Amino acid sequence: MQQFLKWTLEEIRKDGSTMSWMEEKRFEWVPLAASMLKNLMNGHTFIIITDDDREWFCHYMLKAVNSQSKHRPLLPFIALQALYPNLYQIKTKDDIELLENLLLQAFPQGYTFFYVGKNSDIKMQIAKRKDDSFMWIMDEDLQNSFYLLSEDDSLDIKLIQLFRLLDKSINAVLFAEVTFENE
Repeated sequence: MQQFLKWTLEEIRKDGSTMSWMEEKRFEWVPLAASMLKNLMNGHTFIIITDDDREWFCHYMLKAVNSQSKHRPLLPFIALQALYPNLYQIKTKDDIELLENLLLQAFPQGYTFFYVGKNSDIKMQIAKRKDDSFMWIMDEDLQNSFYLLSEDDSLDIKLIQLFRLLDKSINAVLFAEVTFENE
């Protein structure tokens, strides 16, 4: 069994030059991904939220994460929009608290938000309220989030590459290939 940090570096290098941008960012990535993966192993449901520009990514990820070709158990990833179609009506702190009450009742084992988008989007306020949210934030370097630039010409490619790395990480955890000790 390998340390997650070392395993991550090896996986990044396997993808060659297309993933070289992640090599130095792995130190930012590994603690966030490790926390997310621990929540997954502890039975949390992952609730995907994106800003409007990254809505495509939510669809892509939900289709890919539980593809039959993965040959693994189905994983609890769902879109918040599917759970709460009136998501765009949320405007206030009270609205967010009502949504949180619904989610606490629906997921007594726990849930973790997985947010991808800009910090300026109102939906980010939902994810930001939960300390263990897994967030990929555009244009603002926030604590406990993975920083990306929305103006990056390769942003869409990088999002797909990050998902592929996350997906491989899920397999590594499920099949006991990595350990999180000392990370």
